[in-house]
Amino acid sequence: MGGMRELTVEEKAKPYSKYYFRPHAGASPELAQILKDHKPMDPGQAQPIEEMSDLLKPGYLPGETGYCTLPNGGAYVAVRHPMPGVTADMVNWWFAWHGLESLRYMLWSPQDHYAVDMTDEDRAKVLDPDRPLLLKFQGITHHVYEDIGGGADDLWISFMTPEDFGFDMDRWHTPNVATLVAANVLIKAAGAPEGAPMMPVAMCHFVRDLPQGGGVEFRTRFWMGWQIVDKKPQFTLAPGLKVPAAVPSGLFEHCILEYSNLRVLLPEIYAEMNGEVA
Repeated sequence: MGGMRELTVEEKAKPYSKYYFRPHAGASPELAQILKDHKPMDPGQAQPIEEMSDLLKPGYLPGETGYCTLPNGGAYVAVRHPMPGVTADMVNWWFAWHGLESLRYMLWSPQDHYAVDMTDEDRAKVLDPDRPLLLKFQGITHHVYEDIGGGADDLWISFMTPEDFGFDMDRWHTPNVATLVAANVLIKAAGAPEGAPMMPVAMCHFVRDLPQGGGVEFRTRFWMGWQIVDKKPQFTLAPGLKVPAAVPSGLFEHCILEYSNLRVLLPEIYAEMNGEVA
């Protein structure tokens, strides 16, 4: 982790700046031991990206939590994360709200989230009061700086609708799914020379309601080496390149910790902000 930076006077004056100084929640109880003991999973357990719509089946799949490198040079990271007290509306609000300001992004994981930005055109869409909440992040690109274990990476996260990401929309309804946060991601690794190829990643946070009002669960997938092109996955890692083994390992740890913190933060800040995107 890179460490927390000093807030500006303007940032400290924000009503939610207090969350920045709150101690990190630590790994959720369901994942703490997995994080402590983690080692690569069998690549044969990794869910193929072409089978993403199997997430719409009841129950669970092989490879729900773990990481590995793959024979083609890509990598796979997955985390199943229960989020008690969190709703799909909160998730949708968070991904619309936090991208408007770096401090909001930093609240999420203060030690390793540094900045977020977007184009003026995208910002106008997010702030449009007539635009549906889902479309305040789907169709929007966040340019972020964060450390997933190897220094401050430069990421472009282009969020997509479920249809554009390639899901079977005939099966897209409750109780199969509550909401989705999915994106094509391009990563310029920390310290990479100018002109070096960026790492392509297809990212999916598949969110499903837990029974008896128990909140939601995130079933996260990172398919490293892929992009979604014309609603279909394509392996786009530059020829001859392989994802280093340390990268999925670092992302696995980062994902567990940032969402462990968010599951504690989100219900409180959502209530404080009245679920408004501004």
